[in-house]
Amino acid sequence: MSAADGLVAIVDDDQAVRDGLEALLESWGYETVAFPDAETLLKNGLAAETTCLLLDVRLPGMDGLKLVAELRRRGVCTPILMMSAHGDVSTAVEAMRRGAQDFIEKPFDDIELMRRLDAIMHCGPQVMMGVPMSAPPAELAATDAVDEINEPAANPFCDLTPRELDVMLEMVRGDPNKVIAHRLGV
Repeated sequence: MSAADGLVAIVDDDQAVRDGLEALLESWGYETVAFPDAETLLKNGLAAETTCLLLDVRLPGMDGLKLVAELRRRGVCTPILMMSAHGDVSTAVEAMRRGAQDFIEKPFDDIELMRRLDAIMHCGPQVMMGVPMSAPPAELAATDAVDEINEPAANPFCDLTPRELDVMLEMVRGDPNKVIAHRLGV
């Protein structure tokens, strides 16, 4: 990805995490911008070319879940990958309900992070708004954020949920179902 393709915004209150993520993403060719908290991000806003937001759940002041809801309320449709060292199923579900596209637990594998970022950044505006690609055009038009609802997604895997994509990628590796289930914690 070149800077012309966009940038990844990072919101985490831990300076070491921000620095580490910036270094990692920049080594992959991404441009980055980092914020220590939700209020700083809201004050500065997201640049128009932002292609993804990496957002920690636990932040001082406004937490990550409230920030997701506020960004969606403001009409920001940038895909959001939530991250947490204290994640659980209910937190992940709440993040998705508020408009995040995916949830990853810290510490995470660098390749897993890259795979998830790639999946949510390249699935088109319908997925960014949390509307499935297979949704009827009336539902898509209702989002007001989708300009061209009849244009097919460039990536055929965009119909898959993040979990389905996890399973599909594991299947491609050729491992038996039991190994895949164990690896994915199913």
